[in-house]
Amino acid sequence: MTTSAETLKRGGERHAAGDLAGARAHYLQVLGAEPKSAQALFLLGIVEMQEGKLDAALWRIEQAIAAAPEVTRYWYGCGEVLTRLGRFADAAAAYRRILAAEPAMAEAHYALGVALQSQGDPGGAAAAFLEALRLRPEYRNDAGYSVNLGLAYCDLRQFAEAVAMLEQATRLNPQLPEAAFNLANALAGAGRTLEAAEWYVRAITLRPNYGAAFNNLGNVLRQEGEFKAALEAFEQAERAEPESTAPANNLAGLYRRLGRLDEAETVLERALKAHPGSAATLSNLGNVRKENADMTGAIECFRRAVALAPADSIAHGNLVYSLTFVAADAAPVLAEARRWNERHAAPLQPKARAHRNDRTPGRRLRVGYVAGDFREHCQSLFTVPLFTHHDRDAVEIFAYSSVERPDALTARLRGLAGTWREVRHLNDEELAALIRRDEVDVLVDLEMQMSNGRPLVFARKPAPVQIAWLAYPSTTGMDAIDAVFSDPRLAPPGAERDYAERLVRLPDTFWCYDPLTDGPAAGGLPAGPSGPVTFGCLNAPYKITEHTLRLWCGVLRSVPNSRLVVLGPTGRHQGDFLARFASAGIDPARVTVQGFLPRTEYLESYRRIDLALDTFPYNGHTTSLDAYWMGVPVVTRVGPAAVGRAGLSQLHHLGLLDLAADSDEGFVTQAVALAHDRPRLADLRQDLRARMQKSPLMDAPRFARGVESAYRALWREWCAS
Repeated sequence: MTTSAETLKRGGERHAAGDLAGARAHYLQVLGAEPKSAQALFLLGIVEMQEGKLDAALWRIEQAIAAAPEVTRYWYGCGEVLTRLGRFADAAAAYRRILAAEPAMAEAHYALGVALQSQGDPGGAAAAFLEALRLRPEYRNDAGYSVNLGLAYCDLRQFAEAVAMLEQATRLNPQLPEAAFNLANALAGAGRTLEAAEWYVRAITLRPNYGAAFNNLGNVLRQEGEFKAALEAFEQAERAEPESTAPANNLAGLYRRLGRLDEAETVLERALKAHPGSAATLSNLGNVRKENADMTGAIECFRRAVALAPADSIAHGNLVYSLTFVAADAAPVLAEARRWNERHAAPLQPKARAHRNDRTPGRRLRVGYVAGDFREHCQSLFTVPLFTHHDRDAVEIFAYSSVERPDALTARLRGLAGTWREVRHLNDEELAALIRRDEVDVLVDLEMQMSNGRPLVFARKPAPVQIAWLAYPSTTGMDAIDAVFSDPRLAPPGAERDYAERLVRLPDTFWCYDPLTDGPAAGGLPAGPSGPVTFGCLNAPYKITEHTLRLWCGVLRSVPNSRLVVLGPTGRHQGDFLARFASAGIDPARVTVQGFLPRTEYLESYRRIDLALDTFPYNGHTTSLDAYWMGVPVVTRVGPAAVGRAGLSQLHHLGLLDLAADSDEGFVTQAVALAHDRPRLADLRQDLRARMQKSPLMDAPRFARGVESAYRALWREWCAS
């Protein structure tokens, strides 16, 4: 008579030979005779795991453990099944149960590391892997081990250690595509993008359909400015991984950066059709629609993205920022910004620690500026004059730059800063820690919810005094921001209700402008004494609301033969844009749509504009200052929110308050009257640049003293708190 032990042995032989069905039959035979045989239950559970019947396998192995809880290998098998089921916390608990009894079991430490890594605990994973190596040094020769430890180091952002470990993996197994891929990721994290590209190519050579490698290759090629090759890589990634939305979003992002908005929209709409629940795709589509002057469609996308992914701070930030362009007053923006704060920023505040800064009120201040646009960007027209004229005895400048592709202006600003930090590769927590180590006293957010903003750095409160300035004159909604800078015209008495932060009015102006060029000259009046008038607006298309269009069409109807030059959408959306004029009774032939141009060409385009018409409810800011520099006056419609009072603020300093209208009718009346007053237009053409140069709008030393006084006052208050 065959015993259970003999039957188990035969089952084991079949199992070892890969005959799972034969092994199953023998194990079931044993269980028929001994239903509580722990060994048979366990071995049958292993067969079922190998067959992919994971729930059944777990039940069998748990029965084995119940019968013989002291057997280590049963717990190990349980951990293996739990890992395959994605129950990583339970798997880690099973391995810890083993290690409590057998702390020198190297494979249990290794398996624990895998479970912790999958659970999102790279620190615990790395510690477990290192302990496994200490107990079993031969792991050093295992490429899989090196990949796992390298991945843990990558997740910990310890890129030097990750590179060393993953280089070892590629030496141990040069044919392992995962080793090449993860080495490329580590090199990219370390900022060694060219080397990373080489290893992504190596990974693709080893696995020709490696979608993630194509996608990440596209990312590093984009950073290096190799846009054509990056597009090809993203397209390959899309084909290789149709189930992933990342390649489509990256491809669309690059199309958007290149101004190819039609192609970006097509890619995103295709991805959204395949993955309707992708919040990232919806958010990116919202940005494309925004740039195509479809603010209704953009805001709808952002709201859907926020509903799908309430924890996505970027999608929610896009919604907050977009509302500033369409909201009739500041209340809806404040309400949404406060919701953003409660959902994304406030939970980080309990982690904020006390600051150890020297509380001497009058000492030299360490002032930090955080931005992703220290480059050829409109922001530099304001940061360069401030940095240039900061009193170095009173202020030490720290610049935290996230610029992807530095340029000549980056170099100029770097030369003006006392300390320059390249922080694009740091996450928000790491950047906040760096700022805290630098003991910055006053930290200034120059981006807010714009595309390169780092608001969750400020949420962690790395500096004792935190201020929002320059990006746009509105609220951040954040408790962690102590003050928002404004000026007396942007923020009249009572405007405090529009802000979550303290409102600090600079003495004169919110902006201090430097065109960063002496030319081009303004030239003569394009219309001359009797020619047709050309109106213009070179603001971003997303500022052209229906309200703005009504104002402009009212002017065009009242000035026969006049024309309008406008920065508008290109491609297939241009027809829709021009149709809006046609529906208002304006022949689209009177409207010239201009695309985005390099700065010199953009300034040159003002030479064919006689009179600029502002946008509403979000006025032109930098574009209006550019217009004045080029001798082109701007008629503005004053609104209740700060973003709609920029024209008023700037015209006040130019002595041209008659061009600021408090009503729609007043806007049309003022624009029409000035269009017919050719002598005044001609005089302004020659006079506006000089007016600007004599005004606070270009008095950088005066502006810098005002900013420094505001910093000092807030600093003294903190010292006394």
